[in-house]
Amino acid sequence: MTTKMRVRELSGELGISNKELIHLLRKLNINVKSHMSGLTDEETEMARKEFNKASHEPSIEDKRVRSGVIVRRKKKPVRQPKAEPADTAVQEEPPVQPTSSQSPTPSTAAPVSDADDEATPSIPTAETEQPEDAAPETATDAPRDVTEEVTGEVTEDADASVAKAPVQEPSGEASQPESGEDDEKKATEKKRGKRKKSKKKKAPQPAPQVKIISRPDPAKEQPAPQPASTSQDKKKKSFKKKHRRTVEADELYRKVRQAETSRPELVGSRKGRGKRGRRGRDQVQTKPMVTTQPIKAAKRKIRIDEAIRIADLAQQMGIKAQDLIKNLIGMGVMATINQSIDADTAAIIAADFGYDVEKIGFSEKEFLAPVHEDKEEDLRPRPPVVTIMGHVDHGKTSLLDVIRKSHITSGEAGGITQHIGAYHVTTPRGEIVFLDTPGHEAFTAMRARGAQVTDLVILVVAADDGVMDQTREAINHSKAAGVPIVVAVNKIDKEGADPDRVKRELAEHGLVPEEWGGDTIFANVSAKKKIGIDELLELVLLQAEVLELKANPNRRGVGHIVEARLDKGRGAVATVLIQAGTIHKGDAFTCGLHAGKIRAILNDQGKMLKEAGPAMPVEVQGFDGVPDAGDEFVVVADEKVARKISDSRKGKQREKELAKETKFTLDKFLAAKAGEKVKVLNLVVKSDVQGSQEAIIDALNKLSGDEVRIEIIHSGTGAITESDILLASASNAIIIGFNVRPTAKVKDVAEQEKVEIRFYNIIYKLVAEIKDAMSGMLAPTIKEVYIGQAEVRQTFNVPKVGTVAGCAVIDGKLVRNAMVRLLRDGVVIYTGKLNSLKRFKDDVREVQKGFECGTGLERFNDIKEGDIIEAFEEVEEKRTL
Repeated sequence: MTTKMRVRELSGELGISNKELIHLLRKLNINVKSHMSGLTDEETEMARKEFNKASHEPSIEDKRVRSGVIVRRKKKPVRQPKAEPADTAVQEEPPVQPTSSQSPTPSTAAPVSDADDEATPSIPTAETEQPEDAAPETATDAPRDVTEEVTGEVTEDADASVAKAPVQEPSGEASQPESGEDDEKKATEKKRGKRKKSKKKKAPQPAPQVKIISRPDPAKEQPAPQPASTSQDKKKKSFKKKHRRTVEADELYRKVRQAETSRPELVGSRKGRGKRGRRGRDQVQTKPMVTTQPIKAAKRKIRIDEAIRIADLAQQMGIKAQDLIKNLIGMGVMATINQSIDADTAAIIAADFGYDVEKIGFSEKEFLAPVHEDKEEDLRPRPPVVTIMGHVDHGKTSLLDVIRKSHITSGEAGGITQHIGAYHVTTPRGEIVFLDTPGHEAFTAMRARGAQVTDLVILVVAADDGVMDQTREAINHSKAAGVPIVVAVNKIDKEGADPDRVKRELAEHGLVPEEWGGDTIFANVSAKKKIGIDELLELVLLQAEVLELKANPNRRGVGHIVEARLDKGRGAVATVLIQAGTIHKGDAFTCGLHAGKIRAILNDQGKMLKEAGPAMPVEVQGFDGVPDAGDEFVVVADEKVARKISDSRKGKQREKELAKETKFTLDKFLAAKAGEKVKVLNLVVKSDVQGSQEAIIDALNKLSGDEVRIEIIHSGTGAITESDILLASASNAIIIGFNVRPTAKVKDVAEQEKVEIRFYNIIYKLVAEIKDAMSGMLAPTIKEVYIGQAEVRQTFNVPKVGTVAGCAVIDGKLVRNAMVRLLRDGVVIYTGKLNSLKRFKDDVREVQKGFECGTGLERFNDIKEGDIIEAFEEVEEKRTL
């Protein structure tokens, strides 16, 4: 077992801090937690390459000198210094003539390389000598960063010999006597000697390679030991020293270096603290060289996912959210602080503020098997996948029963197929995989899925019925999928069968028989009498040979869900049609929003398998939920990857659901204002399989109208549970069970909660009953029936009664308590009830045409001679959808 290199060891080798190395590793997507984390050889090599690459690329760094000041300087490529330039630099630099009687000592200068033209040379100190064992050290309280270059040729002996270049004192200030300087130097060395051992341990050792040590100042400094004295008197002295000997020393040094090296002029800056060794020790610090070309700062990057809230984006960029919202409004996007925006919009906004957006959204392509063309030598022949399609009750399943020698139709409720089935059949001429699809109009989605995953379609048409609605739909699905069609004209043994009529009708839809000069294969069969079955299979296999169907079994399995259901004992179970590769027991997979591990593989006969190859319909167990029919089934590397993909898809689905908002339109507002409330029928739908559930929901949603609509508050596969009862009770819903039944306990709960449960096993009966229930919820139509008319001949005022009209019935009849209108000159004056009707002094129920009578209107007395009283009746008529 190889020993891993720790982060701190690699940082020592590269000469950078642990924090910088950790940042570099995380940029390379290497997960490290601390400086004690271990690195593999591959990760170590990646870090070395990235460090060397970054060292040779000049970039702009923002270094904080002090609060409010940023110094930008260019990184210099790190090169191995040569010995000869170092000696030349030491010999050619002339000593500066001091004002005092001090003997100059040659200074040890850092080698100057061609690539180091912009580096600022250090100025030797004039106060103290450096001990031999002293090593470069960073002051703890310095707020600046500086880059030092340490070569392998600078040994500890060379470090000990530090040049003492006397610096001329500023005008008006007397220079210190030599004896005073000697005394002060001895005192300083004495104090420094006490801390020499501890300082030596902390100092970085010289290495044969060039190291870059970050120090808090942009100028180069001479390596010198700096005692960590924090007493008040030393601070005061160092504060005084840092204001001395700067102006003239800077000017003198600048002139000397400009004359000798002809380098660009350096602007002198404040020197470090005094001789106590805080910063720079009486040496001149220089500012970065001013270049003629403008230096553009690198754009800062922010990392976001597929979407990000405006508040989070503003926090990452360090700006106010209101500024982002203003920019969005300028772009025409009305947003709030808690609203999410996509990555593209965030990139546009961030660019306005000088930021680059790096999208770190989850990519499934990195984990799924790469899609590539299989090599010709890897391909193997596979059985054809044949889908049987056609109109309901045209004999599709009966034909498949004859081919499989089974009895599927006897187990179908109502004699119609309501599930999509997949079967593997072995014939004397070869193997064929059949998909049996429902013919009922509600199962359009099932037929579409069957056409998408098949190689060949057998279109079954009854010879006595001809082309029907679902026949045309099956033709359209097959043409859309680009699948060849073989027509099987069934029921040729029945009376009234006319195969030629079927050919004529299909020719109108582009399916021209071969004997008529077309390219569509026709076969006359009878599933009941077993006529023409072998000829049909021979034609199917012949067509499959023409297609040259091949697949690569030596790859990860990929397929599609044909049908899925929730089994009480086995959990979520799905029928999968393998299209490429091979699946094995124990493989991890992802399928739609779900994932899992294959626990069992069964064929259509219920036999347990260890693996399944291309074009094999198998039943797979191990899903963590019931997938949707039509979802892609993909085998992945391990369960961890499968869960990661599943979680990502669920998160995206959740975001889509949250983004759906019900828009309150003006029409809805006016309808609510007028009191036109839409009646809602709440339903809970439970079915045995996923495909049937999908078909039921689609059929029920088509029944919704403007006045009555269906709301599916919950749907699922499996038995009706107690939670379904409680949900229906809380929402006043009816439970629809399709091929499922509740337990005795669930029935008791339903009776207690007074929840209605309806059970069905035939889909068109379910749709018909729900349609009738919705029709009963519709408001009835009010129809007006004319009864008769009477003319007012005379009026009488009766005390405590009001006005009574003497009338003559001129048409129809008048009926007491009937609805009437009072017409005056053809204008309706009153609409109400006829509350009294008398003939002579007797109350009567009705008065026929040609007789006279006395009438009184309810709450109306303004009756005049010549008015017409028209009687009518309002009748309610039941409406239907």
